[in-house]
Amino acid sequence: MRQRPDALMLFAAGFGTRMGALTQACPKPLIKVAGRPLLDHALGLACAAKVGRIVANVHYLPDQITAHLAGQQVLISDESDRILETGGGLRKALNLLGNGPVMTLNTDAVWTGPNVITQLRAAWQDDRMSALLALVPVDRALGHSGSGDFSMAPDGRISRGAGYVYTGAQIVNPAGIETIPQDIFSLNLLWDRLISDGRAYGYVHPGGWCDVGRPDCIPLAEAMLDTADG
Repeated sequence: MRQRPDALMLFAAGFGTRMGALTQACPKPLIKVAGRPLLDHALGLACAAKVGRIVANVHYLPDQITAHLAGQQVLISDESDRILETGGGLRKALNLLGNGPVMTLNTDAVWTGPNVITQLRAAWQDDRMSALLALVPVDRALGHSGSGDFSMAPDGRISRGAGYVYTGAQIVNPAGIETIPQDIFSLNLLWDRLISDGRAYGYVHPGGWCDVGRPDCIPLAEAMLDTADG
C-alpha cells in the first residue's frame, strides 16, 4: 500500500549570494520573475497540488518572508539563529511536517508543464523508494551549467554521475536523518546513503525548468514562461 506524502518543505532560508545586489535588501525567494516572487511560483505548485501541510524555513531577512506568507497557511521553521543547510533544515522542520515521507521544493526555480509535485506523488512507491528526485536532462536545464548531478539506470535508480540535473523537487523518507552527526549539513549526505542502499530513484520532468540562481537567469526564466503561455 502506498503512503501518499502530504507535507511539503519550501527551502527559503538561503542568502542568495549569486544574485549580487538583488539580494542585498531582499531575500532571494521574493525576487520577482514574470511579475511574481519566486516563492509564489513554488507555493502555487504546492497549492495546485492540494498539499495538506506546507512548511517554509527562514534565515536571511526572515521577517520579509514571514510577512509575505502571513495568512497563507504556511508554517514557519525559524532558523534565524543559524542557517542549517538543506539537511539540517529538513531535520529541524520534521516536528512541523509530521511523520513519514515528505516533499521538498527549492524556491529558486520556475517550471512549465505538468505540476511536478503531482507527478512525483503519482510516481512514488514507498515499498521500494526512499527518495524520488525530479530531474531534467542536462540539455534542458536552463540557467544551469555542468555535466549534471546524477545518472539514471533503466529501472529509475540513480547514482552519482552525469546526464541529469536535480531540479530541487523531491519526495524523501527522512528516516535515519537523526543519526547524521552534523548539525549543519546538506541533503546530499542522506541521498548518498539511499543511493548506496539502492532506494534512490529519479523522475524525469517532461516540461520546462529554469534555475534562477543568478540575475542573468531571470530573463531566461521569463522567456520560458512566455513560450509556455503562448
